[in-house]
Amino acid sequence: MEAINIKEKLSLFNDYWNPRIVGELNGQHVKLVKFRGTFVWHKHDNEDEMFLVVSGRFRMEFRDRQVELSENDFIIVPRGMEHRPVAEEEVSVMLFEPMTTLNTGNTQSDLTRHDLQSI
Repeated sequence: MEAINIKEKLSLFNDYWNPRIVGELNGQHVKLVKFRGTFVWHKHDNEDEMFLVVSGRFRMEFRDRQVELSENDFIIVPRGMEHRPVAEEEVSVMLFEPMTTLNTGNTQSDLTRHDLQSI
């Protein structure tokens, strides 16, 4: 057991849409990721996801609405709900999701990450 410094961990990478694992608890991964641009429409049939904005801002789009998120805001996307994050500028996000969660859910694209790095 040791303290994990979020800012330090975020300084270890600069790419977008490529989550890094920073912890595990109760079958969940705690991940850090940087967003910029528009992600793919997708859903997770078996997993809920939690997105916590560490710095910056982004928009979570759903087919029927949008939710704007800023630093210290979080959103929980229920399983089965189609969504896509959009970030005009770089945003750093902490994710809480089951270890089985594939970042692009039911959609395969060049942004799909099957093997995540632990940092």
